[in-house]
Amino acid sequence: MKNTLNNMENILSQNISGFHVYVLTDPIHLSYVSENLCEMVGFTENELLSESEDLYTALVHPADRKTYSEFIYNLKQKEQTLTCEYRLVKKDGTALYVSDTVTTKKLDKGTLVGYSVLTDVTDIKKENNNLQFLNETIPCGFIKYTCEKQPKVTYINKQMMDFLRFPKAREGELDYLELYKDNIFLMIPMEERRRFALYLNRVYTAGAPIAGEMTLLRCDGTRAYMFGWVTKCVNEQGVEEFQSVCMDITERHQAKKANETKRYIKALTEIYDKIFEYDLSNNTVNCLYSNNSPMFKWLENIPMQMEDATDKWITGTVVQEELEKVKSFFNDFRQKKLYKLGEKPPQITYRAKSSSGEIKTYSGIFLKMDDSVSFYCCRCIADSEEADTLRNENISLKENMQELVMQFTEGVAAFEVSDNYVTPLYASDNVFEFFGIAKDEWLPLMKQSTLIKDFVARSEVAYEDFAELLRTGEAEFTYYDFNVECERRIRAICSPKLPTASPRYVLLFNIDDTILSENKEPPPDKAVSIRTFGYFDVFVGEKPIAFRNKKSKELFALLVDRRGGYITSEEAISFLWEDEPVSSVTLARYRKVALRLKNILEEYGISDVVESVDGKRRIVMEKVQCDLYDYLSGKEEYSQLFKGSYLTNYSWGETTLAELAGNMLF
Repeated sequence: MKNTLNNMENILSQNISGFHVYVLTDPIHLSYVSENLCEMVGFTENELLSESEDLYTALVHPADRKTYSEFIYNLKQKEQTLTCEYRLVKKDGTALYVSDTVTTKKLDKGTLVGYSVLTDVTDIKKENNNLQFLNETIPCGFIKYTCEKQPKVTYINKQMMDFLRFPKAREGELDYLELYKDNIFLMIPMEERRRFALYLNRVYTAGAPIAGEMTLLRCDGTRAYMFGWVTKCVNEQGVEEFQSVCMDITERHQAKKANETKRYIKALTEIYDKIFEYDLSNNTVNCLYSNNSPMFKWLENIPMQMEDATDKWITGTVVQEELEKVKSFFNDFRQKKLYKLGEKPPQITYRAKSSSGEIKTYSGIFLKMDDSVSFYCCRCIADSEEADTLRNENISLKENMQELVMQFTEGVAAFEVSDNYVTPLYASDNVFEFFGIAKDEWLPLMKQSTLIKDFVARSEVAYEDFAELLRTGEAEFTYYDFNVECERRIRAICSPKLPTASPRYVLLFNIDDTILSENKEPPPDKAVSIRTFGYFDVFVGEKPIAFRNKKSKELFALLVDRRGGYITSEEAISFLWEDEPVSSVTLARYRKVALRLKNILEEYGISDVVESVDGKRRIVMEKVQCDLYDYLSGKEEYSQLFKGSYLTNYSWGETTLAELAGNMLF
């Protein structure tokens, strides 16, 4: 029994961190100190024990004595267990951070004693102080969120809340912080959500962080621009989570955008007489440039209420018979009905009173800067000699050649050719794509000379063939008719080169109505097999298809990934060219990619595996054998096909990869 008691004393003295005993009746003092405590603070037992005074209090750091006194006062109230953190000053003068846990108990005589255990938390406190210093010197937002399809925020630091301008929750009002915590996508603007989801899928599947810039939506409706990174890790509970660190670069982004806008406006002033900024978010209109017009000069850079100012301007200047047309145009803009996906910027022509009081014809256009801001630019058509000259040339061309064009040509174009440079003067609507140029790109080209090699490089015509046309006046090309969606063989005839700098005209007319293909003998076995697990490849029999165009192969992969569902041109463009908006340029580019895919499938005799209806396309699943479709069938013999990789060639395949990886867990 005696040995057992000795062992207990040794444990308390040597092995229980900082163990000591308080007597909490006046005078408060220590009745026992362990060897471990003495080693911790550097004082001997005799220097800490006294029945008449509390020598331990003298060790407490002066800045923490108030906290320590309140701690002792609370311990004296009843039997309980309390914990307090404070600093002790060791004998050598250094500070020691401790966590003091005391359990109080009344002895038989009514004396209240406290059994204390100290934990040295110095390293943790120093680390926290370093983090606090880092936060103060390099303020970063930090956020943790779950790896669910709709991630939930589990932690957000104060800096991130400041970035997003979370208002203080008041009783009876909406708690925005809790709302945002339930769905992190509320922090992301609608047009950025798909890109953000793809980034998360990529981080999750690859297990590697991604860094970059991202737009966030603040609680007050404004936008913040962040640079940061996302990583996946496992938290203390063993659960996977995403963590993001962000730096606010809004000011830098806005300064950069302001400089770009300034340069853009300067360029616009070379073409337009007046430029107005329409801000839908603030419902204001601001005259940015007026070409010293006395009517608008005094209003420059003074924001005005959009509807009132616009109506006043229209009513005061536009001729009576065109008032409704112009009002309707601007009303549609305010209601966001003007901009249409894939179409050129909205334009209008009208007659209005000029500053001098004359009635003149004006041309106006809305140029979209972002979701909220657009520039309305207008110019007086009568004042543009260049426009008059171009119009006269076009009228002359149409009058002289209209009958010929209407009878047998597929299109007509006019060029001014000088040495190795070409300046397009005119082209009918069905000819733009022949040169690989969208209609809205053609107009700027009419104002400059372009090297023939550069001009022809946009088309699918070899430079040598085009040069031969200019030299001999005749050549044959392959031409894609977008109206009927087929290729034709056409003949091009160029007018003779004259000694003067007269424009040379090119006529295009059809010589073969049949759809062209290389008509190679397809392999006898037309069974189509598709491999998606790993790198994407397509086989006809045992022969792989040699796609000559990367984008046409990617389009086929996209159709396979859609699993028989139709995909529109706009959807396909958003995958094939992720960083480019849908426009006439990308639509023309996509049609060429789709044509190349159609041709290669025809070449191998399997064109029926892709179905096209009104510009939408889909894979005919019944006519192909595909490892993805086999695996998703749920049949036991296909259960081991998926090994963790899918469409390795294409980043957008990570969405399906995440779905497949999720299926493996169940």
